[in-house]
Amino acid sequence: MGFDLGALSAAVAAHGRVARVVVAEVAGSAPREVGAAMLVWPDGRGFGQSGTIGGGALELMAAEAALSRQGLTRHPLGPQLGQCCGGAVVLLTELYDAAALQALEGCEVIARGPGAQPLAVARLLDRARAQGVSVESQLVQGWFIEPVARPSRQLWIWGAGHVGRALVSVLAPCPEIALNWVDTAPERFPEVVPEGVTVVPAADPARLVPHAPQQAEHLVLTYSHEIDFALCHALLGHGFRWAGLIGSDTKWARFSKRLRALGHTDAQIARICCPIGRKSLGRHPQAIAIGVAAFLLDHETERSMGWQTHFSASGG
Repeated sequence: MGFDLGALSAAVAAHGRVARVVVAEVAGSAPREVGAAMLVWPDGRGFGQSGTIGGGALELMAAEAALSRQGLTRHPLGPQLGQCCGGAVVLLTELYDAAALQALEGCEVIARGPGAQPLAVARLLDRARAQGVSVESQLVQGWFIEPVARPSRQLWIWGAGHVGRALVSVLAPCPEIALNWVDTAPERFPEVVPEGVTVVPAADPARLVPHAPQQAEHLVLTYSHEIDFALCHALLGHGFRWAGLIGSDTKWARFSKRLRALGHTDAQIARICCPIGRKSLGRHPQAIAIGVAAFLLDHETERSMGWQTHFSASGG
C-alpha cells in the first residue's frame, strides 16, 4: 500500500480539483487498512469517486465532506455511523490540483502534517534515504507518512481476446502490478483500456519476449495455437518468474512434445503452467480471470500447493 501518484495525476488531469481521503490510522476492527484511499471530485451530480476506504456509511460521509474539509478526522465505527465494526479510524483528507501535484514530483516518501516536522518523522525519512529502509504508511505525531506506490511486479498478458480482456479488467486496479498487454494489431484491443496498462501491438509477438524483464510473469492466451507455441518457446529461451498458458491437457501435451524436440528439458518445460484457472469457478472468461488473478495475488501459497485445481480454459 502506498501513495498512488499515477491514479491521482490522472484524476487531476480529468477533473482539475480532486480530494484524496486516506485511512491514516486504525484502532480495533475496521473495514480497510492504513493506506487505503479514495479519490473524490465534483461533477454534475454532486461528486464522482474512485477507490474505496471500506464502503458503507463511513465512506459516504467522508466522500460527501471531502471537497469541503481537509486534515485529520477520527471516526468511531459504531451506532452513530450504523456500522458494527467496533473499532475507529482516523482519516486524512487533502485537496490536490496541478500545482499541488507538481510539488510531489520526485518524491519517494511523502510526509506531511501540521507545524514543524517532528524529530521522529525526520529520523524515519533519514533512514529511508540513507539506508534504503522501506517505510510503511503510518501516522506519527500528527504527521502522515506514505511511500509512493511503485509496481513491484511486471505482468505481460499475451492476447486481447475475451479472457485477456477479463484479466486486464480484474488486475489493472492492482497498483503493485504493471501490466503490459500484447496482441497482433491495434484493432485487437478494446477502445477503452484501463489507466496504466501499456498496450503493445506487434505483428510477431514472440519478438517482444527479449524486451521483458527476466523476473516478469506471463500469461499466454492468444487466438492462435502457433503464436502461443512461439511465445512458450521464446519464454523458455529468455527466462521468467512464472508463466501460464491457456489451453487443455491435450494442447499442453502436444506443446510439450514440440518443445522437447526444440531442445528444452522436461524441467524447463514444467515451469510453464497449463491449463490455467480454477475448475470450480467455471469456464466463463471472467471466472477464469478471477481464478488466475487469485493465484497471482497469492502465488507463494498457491505454488506450494502445486496449484492442482487447473482446468481446460480453451478448446483442444
